Amino acid sequence: MQQQIEYADFEIVDIRVGTIIDARPFPEARKPAIKLTIDFGPELGTKSSSAQLTVHYKPDQLIGRQVCAVVNFPPRQIGTFMSEVLTLGMPDEDGAVVLVRPDLRVPNGGQLF
Repeated sequence: MQQQIEYADFEIVDIRVGTIIDARPFPEARKPAIKLTIDFGPELGTKSSSAQLTVHYKPDQLIGRQVCAVVNFPPRQIGTFMSEVLTLGMPDEDGAVVLVRPDLRVPNGGQLF
């Protein structure tokens, strides 16, 4: 059974949109991943993220794409890399990650509500 939450619980999660400005392979990660640098606009600036996107995406294909990420989790050490935000994705039918992103271009830093 799915656990229910109150609307106030959802309001605590800060999900923002940003544009990927750099993407590099992360071969040292336990699971195949890509290191991302994401521009969240003037309020939040740039943040780093490690994302398990290697099935559907190559690093050079990610530059310029907008993505959604949780920006108010504490930073997490992943091997030698500090991941500052959680880039959001959904599994395809085989469990590989597909990015969550807006249909249309929106300003960096825009908040999901």
